[in-house]
Amino acid sequence: MSFRLQPAPPARPNRCQLFGPGSRPALFEKMAASAADVINLDLEDSVAPSDKDAARANIIAAINSVDWGTKTLSVRINGLDTPWWYRDVVDLLEQAGPRLDQIMIPKVGCAADVYAVDALVTAVERAKGRQKPIAFEIIIESAAGIAHVEEIAASSPRLQAMSLGAADFAASMGMQTTGIGGTQENYYMLREGAKHWSDPWHWAQAAIVAACRTHGVLPVDGPFGDFSDDEGFRAQALRSATLGMVGKWAIHPKQVALANEVFTPSDAAVADARAILAAMEEAKANGQGATTYKGKLIDIASMKQAEVIVKQYELIMGG
Repeated sequence: MSFRLQPAPPARPNRCQLFGPGSRPALFEKMAASAADVINLDLEDSVAPSDKDAARANIIAAINSVDWGTKTLSVRINGLDTPWWYRDVVDLLEQAGPRLDQIMIPKVGCAADVYAVDALVTAVERAKGRQKPIAFEIIIESAAGIAHVEEIAASSPRLQAMSLGAADFAASMGMQTTGIGGTQENYYMLREGAKHWSDPWHWAQAAIVAACRTHGVLPVDGPFGDFSDDEGFRAQALRSATLGMVGKWAIHPKQVALANEVFTPSDAAVADARAILAAMEEAKANGQGATTYKGKLIDIASMKQAEVIVKQYELIMGG
């Protein structure tokens, strides 16, 4: 272990982030009543340029009037290369009440992008006397973003979560696909005449997880575009969870239950993890640094792995 301890990420459930366009306020109450841990009201890609102002007003009204319960409430602003983002920030912080928890910054390519938003947010907070600091989440959606992912993860104390935005990321990388997440038809290995599909997003997800875990940020998987393919969504979510991501986006309400299922440790997994911890406690009491469990060697590293599962379960279940 490095002398510099790995900081803990924010202690909050983040299994599913449900997105809805700010131009469709009829959806807001349904989103608030959903089982998603995080609500992302969108001002960016799902809102047409002609609807930006109205969508912003809709979201501000909803922040102030809808009962969002205990969910993390976030708004995705427009990108820094647009004429809308500064007004998104200013109007949200000046007109929306304290219920707003977080701002999502899309298409972050370097730490300076986060710094720019941080400077504006800080100025408005001070001017308006806001007592609750706004948190940030960001999306890696470009070659620049993945190249600078660690400096981005360390860019601001406001930063709590980071996601991979597969569609824009694929376009920036020049990938020959129109798919949003999941396996890709032409990304396969050939052995003895049989095709074996691998995961084209794996390396980017792993880089995001490493950067996030290094700096105490929650790593989150992004969208899965084919919302008619439950098994495809579940497969990608399982891969992401195995890599260390804590949750996934839902671009359709039916994906909320799938994400919650995958990113909530199963009763069997929790029981197994607790049994490993108990076995290691017994070994330590006997002066041993390792023991066996179900015919396998377990040691201090096994304890750390088991603790991840138990802590995640207790966080979701409230203790």
